[in-house]
Amino acid sequence: MTLFTKKEKNPHHMPAPGLPLLALELRAPWEFGAVLPAWPVLQRAPRGDGHTVIVFPGLTAGDATTAPLRRYLESRSYDTQGWGQGLNLGPREGVLDNAKQQLQQAAQRSGGKVSLVGWSLGGIYARELAKELPDLVRCVVTLGTPFAGPHTSTNAWRIYQFASGRSIERETENYNLPEAPPVPTTSIYSRSDGVVAWRGSLQAPAAHNPPTENIEVVASHFGIGLNPSAWWVVADRLAQPQGPGAAWQAFKRPALPGLQLVFPDPHRPR
Repeated sequence: MTLFTKKEKNPHHMPAPGLPLLALELRAPWEFGAVLPAWPVLQRAPRGDGHTVIVFPGLTAGDATTAPLRRYLESRSYDTQGWGQGLNLGPREGVLDNAKQQLQQAAQRSGGKVSLVGWSLGGIYARELAKELPDLVRCVVTLGTPFAGPHTSTNAWRIYQFASGRSIERETENYNLPEAPPVPTTSIYSRSDGVVAWRGSLQAPAAHNPPTENIEVVASHFGIGLNPSAWWVVADRLAQPQGPGAAWQAFKRPALPGLQLVFPDPHRPR
């Protein structure tokens, strides 16, 4: 069954964000500007164990856009990599094969599993790689990634078709995008995302993989990968322990003064 057959059965209409939310995307530079005053608090996020993390950029973006997040994760003791393929213009010929090879080489070089972090379209790559090579992937974290809705639930689908030269409808029929990868999976989303309908970033409960979760932050789509609250979530999720006896734990809003105000109540109505 294809993605679009499934979505036709969904009674909930999922339109793309309207002009007011799209206009709010102009706040993205201020989100990155908040990193400096937030830095002392960000340094109190859990430290990692040195494992490798590959970060995939969003549509029409490259490794320069994920460099700030990667530098932060390095400060938390992770070995980070960009995707190394220039601008992300969609899954053109060779792109997914190169990403698969990069994951295999990173796992072989490190001798352990690799975590995958993806911003928007980059999160699609991360999720699909984890489905294909689950034995090499420790966890997947996505930021504003549209995997649960039809292509018309984003304001970027025409840009995707122009950049990639591919029909997005035919493209998505090749993949079961809503299906959760068989590894711990976290979707970071924002209800004020001006590009992706936020419900399109919600991972449905997965019987085959209980360690899945959705975490809301207050962010724009263009700024979510530069947003201090999103950075905290990424660092916290990557720090989950591995090995015998280690049990996955769902995200908890940090107890540090003021930080609970940054993360909306996860139990508020959807």
